[in-house]
Amino acid sequence: MRDERDDRLDQLLDLLAEEVAERLRGSSSLAGQPLERGALIDETAERLEEEMPSAPSEPEPRPEPVPEPPLAAEEPVEPEPEELEERPGLESPPSPPAPRHTARLLGRLALGLLALVVLINIPINRHGTTLATAMPDTRAMVIRDGLVVKEEDDPEIYVYQDGRFRWISSLTAFEMRGHTWEDVHVVEDGFLDPFEIGPAIHVLLKCPDSPHIYRLEAEEKRWIVDIEAFEDEGHVWEDVQSVPCAYLRDLPDGETIPPGHGPPPQP
Repeated sequence: MRDERDDRLDQLLDLLAEEVAERLRGSSSLAGQPLERGALIDETAERLEEEMPSAPSEPEPRPEPVPEPPLAAEEPVEPEPEELEERPGLESPPSPPAPRHTARLLGRLALGLLALVVLINIPINRHGTTLATAMPDTRAMVIRDGLVVKEEDDPEIYVYQDGRFRWISSLTAFEMRGHTWEDVHVVEDGFLDPFEIGPAIHVLLKCPDSPHIYRLEAEEKRWIVDIEAFEDEGHVWEDVQSVPCAYLRDLPDGETIPPGHGPPPQP
């Protein structure tokens, strides 16, 4: 750019010199008149500007194009369930699997439930009583023949038979009747008050070599002195069980039935 300006200046000076010389030679009207330097220079400059092509002007900088914002990705349009049904051969997409934390939570709940079931079925005493049978369940209990109950603060066990609750007098009688500790329902105190209490259930024993009948109570044998006493106690012959005589002799003696007729005879 600087070289181009220098060339124009040189051309301007050459033309100016030629114009001055030509006026000095050929213009008679100017003889004897002093030349005005400023007017001559201005006139020469105007002629030069008319004759010489103007220098190309510097191009104006173009504005940088503004980048257009990227188009937002179009979200896929899920077909409606009705459209899926109308399209033959198109199966519905499988349901996503359950989150991992949900599966872990379900596993913990199942493990806790299993531990609870095991816990309430573990015996808590020597008789095999479990929490499942020790918890009072009066509301859910159905009164029926064979129902075995025990009040919370009473050690005696009763069985419901023929509309009455009957006391089971001994562990031997309890086991001989086929009961287990899982069958015993622990109820609140006073549960038996509205019900009729029938004759107690005893174990009646005799041996083949003796006519005497004994009633087993508290692991002792009580001699029933005669048939009248047997019937007065509400016993029936079907309750009498036959055992070896040696077994009866090994049992300690208790009070006779009725009392005051001892010592009892040995089988």
